[in-house]
Amino acid sequence: VQLQASGGGLVQAGGSLRLSCAASGRAFSTYSLAWYRQAPGKEREFVGSVSWGDTSRTYYTDSMKGRFTISRDNAKNTVYLQMNSLKPEDTAVYFCAAKLYGGLVAGVGTWDSWGQGTLVTVSS
Repeated sequence: VQLQASGGGLVQAGGSLRLSCAASGRAFSTYSLAWYRQAPGKEREFVGSVSWGDTSRTYYTDSMKGRFTISRDNAKNTVYLQMNSLKPEDTAVYFCAAKLYGGLVAGVGTWDSWGQGTLVTVSS
């Protein structure tokens, strides 16, 4: 599956942004999906994930819980990341990733496909 992330931009602290990741290819529903982010000079960080299939179970890094929400629309082959109450420290390039029949938690090196990333900048 090929992934294309979009929706990044400049937002003020406290604002909201929704990222999208559109997939091309077949059987989108059989892929678990995740969002990662990478700030300048830092390692890629797991944000959260959503399960494959129709149950849409989600899992988040503790620091993201309550502010970030991941959802998927299998009919549109798209996964979303809704980000609220944004902080300057959320500034990063955000990536989506997919893994065929994957679990909710997987190491950064185990995902099958990655999107190209979209830049989110949060100003103070």
